[in-house]
Order: sequence, then structure tokens, then C-alpha cells
Amino acid sequence: MNSQKSWILCCFFNFLIACFFGLLMRFMYLFPLDFLNYSFLLHAHSHVAMLGWVYLIIYVLIVHFFIPKEKSQKPIYNRLFWLTEFSVIGMMIAFPIQGYALFSIVFSTLHILLSYVFCRLVWKDCSKDKSPSQRLLFVSILFMILSTCGVWCLGPAVSTLGKQSAFYQIAIQFFLHFQFNGWFILAILALFLKQFKNKIDEVKFKKFYFLMVISTLLTVCFPVRWFVENDILSYINCLGVLIQLGAFIYFYKMLKSQISTFRSSLDKTTKLVYDLALASLFLKVGIQLLTIFPNLAEVSHQIRNFVIGFIHLTTLGIITGFLFGILLQNKMLSSNSSALKIGVKIFILGYILTEVLLFLQGLFFFFGGGSISGYFQSILIFSILLVLGLTLMMVSIIKLKFDNLEKATD
Repeated sequence: MNSQKSWILCCFFNFLIACFFGLLMRFMYLFPLDFLNYSFLLHAHSHVAMLGWVYLIIYVLIVHFFIPKEKSQKPIYNRLFWLTEFSVIGMMIAFPIQGYALFSIVFSTLHILLSYVFCRLVWKDCSKDKSPSQRLLFVSILFMILSTCGVWCLGPAVSTLGKQSAFYQIAIQFFLHFQFNGWFILAILALFLKQFKNKIDEVKFKKFYFLMVISTLLTVCFPVRWFVENDILSYINCLGVLIQLGAFIYFYKMLKSQISTFRSSLDKTTKLVYDLALASLFLKVGIQLLTIFPNLAEVSHQIRNFVIGFIHLTTLGIITGFLFGILLQNKMLSSNSSALKIGVKIFILGYILTEVLLFLQGLFFFFGGGSISGYFQSILIFSILLVLGLTLMMVSIIKLKFDNLEKATD
């Protein structure tokens, strides 16, 4: 358990660095820094957020909830975690300096190879109970492996057709789609289902599971359509989005009878983050439904504010919301700490304000209204709240770790 506390602290450190890179990018819109390259910083921000925060904290929680205790204590899990963190620190340093180049590619490739080792370990060591949460976890792992096919296509794409080619762009979108909608979201939902003590309705789960897998496979057509002019891709995406709506209707029905009991066992802060995660999840489903309309599908990737808003809705709202909820519910974060409670609330406020501003600016552009007055100053200030909230959470985690060390030495 001690090693897991160190792991959690390390994940929050990565998250704080990723948020700091994001803050720096917003600072550069107002005050350009000649010694920093914006696009290099963007690569650093996205890689550290995805692979240093989301991937690694999911790693910690899978080991905690799905691997039997005697197996999770094996040294391989600890070594693998720190080797993966080494690859993240490599990206943290290499990307801001050189962007996509030799060292950053070496470290990101290392991360993928280590993720394969993790998949193999989970597949081998996971308790064979065939529960709904475990089946969801296994399919999320298959999607993670599938997503990396996109990465392995990047080399051939660059050497044969170049970085501007449709093949190269589709390979990136293939990776991102299955990482976020396959691996991350389904792993998060598997961990969430694991928190329900009563048996989950098997019939409703099977329908949710089947529809969710089908919709994840079909909706990859949406980003592919940006680079390939073919209406069939739009129709397939429409079908995928409608199937996804059906999946989440069954998700709601499946948990409906247990929700009130589940909520009654939670403290206020945990309830707040779970509510945020579920609201963000249903908002994401709603936004994806809008892509059924061709003109909205077109602007969804042309207006950058919509793109960033949607990515942050998924990473900060859904994924991080569920992660915070699970960590708080299981006392892996100290819900009694006032620094932590304040930190969580400041973080949520920063998230909501930046999202509202991003989508509002996107709507202004969509209706030809131009730039909102003081937009860059406002979004910079709101982004400071994210960093401040995370800093307070980290202070709380470090304090708890030292308090436990003192108790152990007394």
C-alpha cells in the first residue's frame, strides 16, 4: 500500500506538470516567450496529461481493484510503474525542447512497449471472476492495444507520404480515438462499476457492453471523415452516435436501482466530483449527437475552441472526475483534509469556467461574432485555478504521506 501511495503522488505530480504546461501555453498567447516553442509545449502538455496522469493513475487503480493482493505485491508492478514514469519524465523534458524528434519518439515508444507488458500482466494476474467490471476492463485493454496500431503507422506514413498526408493524420486520429473512447473511458467505467457492492443487472449490462463496443468501433469514422471525402463515413458515424446513446440509456437503467444507496455512502466532496463526471459524460454524449448534422460536424473540428473544449470535457470532466471520485471514495485521498477539499473545489471551478469560456468563444466564431473581449486574459486566470487546485491537492497528499511516516516510526 505504501508503494501505491507513492504512485498516486507521482501521478498527481505528472498532472500538475501537464496543467502547468497548459497554463504556460495560455500565457504565451498574451506574452510570447522567444525561448519556448508553442507546438513543442503542446506536445509535452498532451503527452504528459494522457500518459503521465490518465494512463498511470488508471494503472494504479487497476492494480488496486482488479489484481488479487498476493499478485499485486509482486515487484514487477512496482518496477513497471517506475520504468513507465521514467518514460514520462523523458517526454516531459524532450518534447518542450525538440518536439517530435529522436528522444521524444524513443521515450513515447518505450511507454507503448511498457503498456504492452502491463496488458500482459493484467490479463494473466486478474482474478477470473467474469464480473461486468472485469469484462469491461478486458475490452478496454484490447482497445488500448488496437489504438497503438495508429502509432506504428506514423513512421511509414511520414517516410512514404509525409506529415501533411491524410494517411498520417488518420493514423494519429485512430490512436487518439481508441485511446480516449476505447481504453480510457471503458477502463474508467470498469473501475466505477467496481465501486458498486450489489450485483449489477446482467441483461442490461450485456446490452450496454455490446452497444458500447459497437459504437466505439463505428465512431472512429468521424475523425477519418475530416481527411476522406466520403458521405458513407458520416452515415456510419451517425449510426455509431445513436448506438452510443442507446448504450448509455442501458448504463443508466443498469445502475438506476443502486444509485441512491451508492450516493448515500459518499461524503459531499466525493458526491460533487462524481456528479461532475456523470454530467460531463452525458454532455459528451449530447455533443456527439449534434455531429449528426453535417454543418455542425464540419465546424466541430474547424473551430479550435470546440476541439479543445471537447478534449478537456473528456479528460478533465469525465476521466479525471471519475478518477477523483474513486480515489476519494476509497480513502486513497484524504477526504478529511481541508486543503484537499478546497483544492478539489478550486479545480472544479477552474474546469467549469474554462469550459464555458471555450465553448462560448467557439459559438461566437460559429455565429460570426469574432473574439470575446478579454478572452485570453480570462482563460489564463481561470487556468490558474486548475493549477492552484491541483497544488493544494498535492500538498494534502504529501502531508498525509509524512503523517503516516511519522506514525510508522513512532
